[in-house]
Amino acid sequence: MQSGWQSRARGGRADGQVEMQAGSMAGRPGGTGKRVAASREVEVLHTGAGNKNAFKALIAAEYSGVKVELTKNFEMGVSNKTPEFLKMNPLGKVPVLETPDGPVFESNAIARYVARLKDDNPLLGSSRIEQAHVEQWVDFAATEVDPGVAWYLYPRLGYIPYAHTTEETAIASLKRSLGALNTHLASNTYLVGHSVTLADIVLTCNLYHGIARILTKSFTSDFPHVERYFWTMVNRPNFKKVIGEVKQAESVPPVQKKAAPPKEPKAKVVKKEAPKEAPKPKVVEAPAEEEAPKPKPKNPLDLLPPSKMVLDDWKRLYSNTKTNFREVAIKGFWDMYDPEGYSLWFCDYKYNDENTVSFVTLNKVGGFLQRMDLVRKYAFGKMLVIGSEPPFKLKGLWLFRGQEVPKFVMDEVYDMELYEWTKVDISDEAQKERVNAMIEDQEPFEGEALLDAKCFK
Repeated sequence: MQSGWQSRARGGRADGQVEMQAGSMAGRPGGTGKRVAASREVEVLHTGAGNKNAFKALIAAEYSGVKVELTKNFEMGVSNKTPEFLKMNPLGKVPVLETPDGPVFESNAIARYVARLKDDNPLLGSSRIEQAHVEQWVDFAATEVDPGVAWYLYPRLGYIPYAHTTEETAIASLKRSLGALNTHLASNTYLVGHSVTLADIVLTCNLYHGIARILTKSFTSDFPHVERYFWTMVNRPNFKKVIGEVKQAESVPPVQKKAAPPKEPKAKVVKKEAPKEAPKPKVVEAPAEEEAPKPKPKNPLDLLPPSKMVLDDWKRLYSNTKTNFREVAIKGFWDMYDPEGYSLWFCDYKYNDENTVSFVTLNKVGGFLQRMDLVRKYAFGKMLVIGSEPPFKLKGLWLFRGQEVPKFVMDEVYDMELYEWTKVDISDEAQKERVNAMIEDQEPFEGEALLDAKCFK
């Protein structure tokens, strides 16, 4: 990730660092006139490798024609614990910018400082209202997007304790924020005005860890304008020099299992010593042979007899059928369906009385489908949010490989316990027609309006 700006630094000095170019400090808060390169030392950025918060200042420097000297051999957990570092930031957090006038910490403040080293920098807005809008979106990125990503990602990486209620809240909050952002970007290429500003730099960096580590395509596809915006930003030359190539997360990191607590040593019982005998010669045993690594156990569903139904064929038919859905897709499903190799299940949410807010209910379904990623190879699902006013009802239809709801899904996806699961009896024409209606997103469904319908495929 860091190679872009590190290699750039090596071009200037043998020690891998570059100097800050002379720029003007006039016109910025606290400014004292023109910068004079000969009379000042350069600023130094203290940061660990791949720090998305440090990226903000480095990208701002690229746009502002400013070069930043990076401290060399910085080691997280060591360099940021030294007395010298703690004088600059008592919290021991990075990044910290060391300037001739004193240190600056907090990444957004550092990025602003770097941008203000250039007079009338368009990164900060070209008018008072633009400047206010830049600050507005910087604050939005810091208070809405960044916490949502952090509270979703960090518990799964084991940095802070995991709780599924906390994760649900984080996902709901993040989706609400991205929904608002998506609406703004539907008619705007940039957050402010018609060119990149500091707001775009900060927001993109705050989205970066989320999209690279945990926000899979199934999550972000609900926000197409945010997707377009993010990939446009990270592929702009000044962003790419600093961040490097970005790839979207393919799966959600599993929750880290807690290590067993160390056993407390037993209290020693002091006994009277028996008369010592002459030491016996030790018997040296032959070292045991190392065991060969055990092969990873196969998923039980892979051990089932082959099925005539090819799940990907059905998913492809479902996705590609745009007209005559009943005659093409529904009929095709029953032609393909193998009741010996697969089973159909209805699910009904147990706590519909809690579904009083539409976006929270929709986020609940979105989070459930995201956690079902681990069974994508073996399942197809439809989830319906039913009702025109609260409380909304959640009902679903799922096709699973095998004759039972897979045990590993019941064990790993906590949402499964929130639903009643009923196996479909396909000999019952009423149940079979209900399957058809759910696949088709029939509206009204069982006499009620559909608020939304989501497909897992």
